[in-house]
Amino acid sequence: QVQLVESGGGLVQPGGSLRLSCVASGFTFSSIGMSWYRQAPGKERELVAHIISPTGITNYADSVKGRFTISRDNPKSTVYLQMNNLKPEDTAMYYCYAAHFNSWGQGTQVTVSS
Repeated sequence: QVQLVESGGGLVQPGGSLRLSCVASGFTFSSIGMSWYRQAPGKERELVAHIISPTGITNYADSVKGRFTISRDNPKSTVYLQMNNLKPEDTAMYYCYAAHFNSWGQGTQVTVSS
């Protein structure tokens, strides 16, 4: 079955960086578009970034453009989210999502605080 396992979250100071990873299994990863979403306490889950396959075309939420980069390593069945210049408002649970299967990972917590 489809499985998505995120890692890489943690506590970081404002201006810092983190790289999230999502390892996928149970499907042909290279054929499927992948997304990162986030949900802050009391707020709705929102799309952060998406990467299309096989073109690798990406799109981002306006709030993260220029700071976050989504990428993928198809041989490793992994999608990444590089987050730079983190801000307190980036604090949220971050989720990996495969829309084709409507499948979510368990999430990884990112906290940006001094």
